[in-house]
Amino acid sequence: MDTLVLNTDGSPVSVLPLSAINWQEAIKYIVLDKAHVLEWHDDWIVRSARWETRVPAVIMVKEYMKKKSGIRYSKQNVFLRDGYKCQYCGVDVNRRTATLDHLIPVSKGGKSVWENSVCACGKCNSLKGNKSGYKPKKMPHKPSYYELVEKRKLFDFHVAHPSWGPYLGLDS
Repeated sequence: MDTLVLNTDGSPVSVLPLSAINWQEAIKYIVLDKAHVLEWHDDWIVRSARWETRVPAVIMVKEYMKKKSGIRYSKQNVFLRDGYKCQYCGVDVNRRTATLDHLIPVSKGGKSVWENSVCACGKCNSLKGNKSGYKPKKMPHKPSYYELVEKRKLFDFHVAHPSWGPYLGLDS
């Protein structure tokens, strides 16, 4: 189980990826007095020889953590930028069926960069193969951090605990 980490303003420290840490790290935040606990996991207690505590589900850091405004190039971020739609035929894909296609194939000198990569379904990617010249419906670009965050909010979050919903702006 994970613990959701919120900034001092009550928003997640990060959305790309979601700022969730493992329970051991959350306990460290509490012991080092770096965070307040807002919600606890029900019926989950960890014990040591001299101490015991419930495991936090949501914590809020005591010092504001500056949000990153840069984004890294990754396959998942390209899929997110393209809205999990094949950029050739427009069909919806999911994490399992999405493939990354290079407009200029890597074998022909193409780079793995935002402007050369698109989300494609398996069928279109196979048809295109190692050829150049296929044009996607929408030319790829490097998105801004805020553009990617807004697109991320359109897709499901992995909510490890029901108490996360209100902090993520999700309906219960």
